[in-house]
Amino acid sequence: MGRTNVTTEDHGRLRVLVLFGGRSSEHPISCITATGVLGAMDPERYEAVPVGITRTGQWHRLDADPANWNLPGGDLPRVPEPADPLTLHLTSDGTHELVSVTRGTSYGAVDVVFPLLHGPFGEDGTLQGELEMAAVPYVGAGVLASAVGMDKHFMKLAFQAAGLSVGPWETVTDRQWRADPEAAVRRVAALGVPLFVKPARAGSSFGITRVSDPEGIVAAIEEARRFDPKVVVEAGIEGREIECAVLDGHGVSAPRASLPGEIVVRDGSGGHDFYDFQAKYQDDSAAELSCPADLPQEAIELVQRLAVEAFDAVDAEGLSRVDFFYTPDGAFVINEINTMPGFTPISMYPAMWERSGLPYGQLIDELLTLALERGTGLH
Repeated sequence: MGRTNVTTEDHGRLRVLVLFGGRSSEHPISCITATGVLGAMDPERYEAVPVGITRTGQWHRLDADPANWNLPGGDLPRVPEPADPLTLHLTSDGTHELVSVTRGTSYGAVDVVFPLLHGPFGEDGTLQGELEMAAVPYVGAGVLASAVGMDKHFMKLAFQAAGLSVGPWETVTDRQWRADPEAAVRRVAALGVPLFVKPARAGSSFGITRVSDPEGIVAAIEEARRFDPKVVVEAGIEGREIECAVLDGHGVSAPRASLPGEIVVRDGSGGHDFYDFQAKYQDDSAAELSCPADLPQEAIELVQRLAVEAFDAVDAEGLSRVDFFYTPDGAFVINEINTMPGFTPISMYPAMWERSGLPYGQLIDELLTLALERGTGLH
């Protein structure tokens, strides 16, 4: 269907609407992700327009000072409620303007959106659908891929259909849990221990519990349900955690895979049982990135191929990070795909590309170029 043709001749630089915050539990992670992206954008090429989305869904024009969005040791950053909320308006001449809801004042046209929201109501296809309706180009996966990539249950089904190896799991829906929790616990317990109990549609390790005793299943499910009434329970898999970054290709060119990386949680690192929220974002001494991961060359080539297959399996676009387990017998079992991975200073996605020869600033250039090439609509 139709694609959006974009020109920046009127104002010289590409005007990029950087969206962050959002309604999900990953709101603060989105804020610090935006800090990294805003700091990496070349001001000679791009005019950044930072807009935070509050916990209630209001759009708020903000400044780009990274000091406002750092992750300190105490309170996490949060987008404040605006006195003058904004909306994105499609004008009669096909441009996209930021407009004040209360005053009708225009804050100018934008050429492309960089939606740096994580979790539900931002990374799950809802925002992507809004941008498609407005016919404004945006970075990253479309509606379907975003939705499938957000829901661990349907993600695993897509991977299985594509022939990728997926570990044993059970899904516990809200209806199942409220109707017969004992039956749900029996299904989950049959997976054995250890188990990882997760909200089906959340990220950044929020609500995840490692269960080493079946007696802990109920409490772990209730904890996950604080973030999502739908829960996925995965059997523990013996293996190293290997990740690979995927970047879309231009035109008919195939997607590209970075060198694989491995997160190693250091011994004695504050009691982190796994790569949890604190290890990811608040304790830069808890883990380190090994990239390229210490793997045989044939294993590196295999995981790069599998990462691209996973990208295609959910019909992703733009970018994704794909996570695997590398088992002692040399096989790769896919864990998940993240269609809008974090860009914090210690995030895996940009770090893997950096070590693969694509610096942070150039990575941002690539993502914005891909978004403009793709446009909107069916394609």
